Amino acid sequence: MSTINPSAQLSVRDVEYISPPAPVSMSDDYFQIAGTDHFWVRRRFEVLQKLTGERIASSTEIAEIGCGHGLLQRQIEDAYSKPVTGFDLNEYGLQHNISRISRVCCYDISQKAAEFQGRFNLILLFDVLEHISDESSFLRAVDYHLAPGGTLVISVPAGEWAFSNYDRVAGHVRRYSLDSLRKAVQLAGFEPQQISYWGLPLLPALLFRKIVVAGQQDPRKIYDKGFDSRGSVGNSLMRLIAECEWIPQHVAGTSVMAVLHRQK
Repeated sequence: MSTINPSAQLSVRDVEYISPPAPVSMSDDYFQIAGTDHFWVRRRFEVLQKLTGERIASSTEIAEIGCGHGLLQRQIEDAYSKPVTGFDLNEYGLQHNISRISRVCCYDISQKAAEFQGRFNLILLFDVLEHISDESSFLRAVDYHLAPGGTLVISVPAGEWAFSNYDRVAGHVRRYSLDSLRKAVQLAGFEPQQISYWGLPLLPALLFRKIVVAGQQDPRKIYDKGFDSRGSVGNSLMRLIAECEWIPQHVAGTSVMAVLHRQK
């Protein structure tokens, strides 16, 4: 029996509506497949801990922009016993959020609510920026919420060559390299303190996914083929493979993660 899809059995939870819900460039199919035990979700969190785990432990106010159904919030709760304020506009994801002690808010960060101005000393922006057409305006809205001396951590998909039907269905506008992410954040006033590819051992799977979904039209089937780990055995095997890399590394990967501070 699969254990990687907790959202399928969740009841609808309470959401704070600071902004009205709105369509986002993100498919609800992701929420039906991804769970905290998924090899890619676990590896992403391991990379975060390697790059800035001490910052998570020392932060008093943490936010995740684009929290969806709360996988990263839940991981931080379980590992650090800390709440993470979650912001999103996707009502389905928010209503099925699996965090336990965190605030869950339907909130458009461009609204720049006064209660959140300069509030968070750590903001997480995971697999969001690739959905945004105007990166600079969005990152400046993120910056409004960051406390002086605060840290922004971004993770995005890597490899422009790998852009495929999966990315289109997922609502991705682009994929990144180290240089393209560095340029995007610098234009918005941020400077990378650490930046790393991750997912190097998963590159063959990324190429295989691009080939497999090339002729597929059904969005659900594209998600199934592109993200589903094919059961607990396949998930465990992919997790072992994913861990076979050093962090930080600047060679290649399926994703890029960057730890950012404001430019001085």
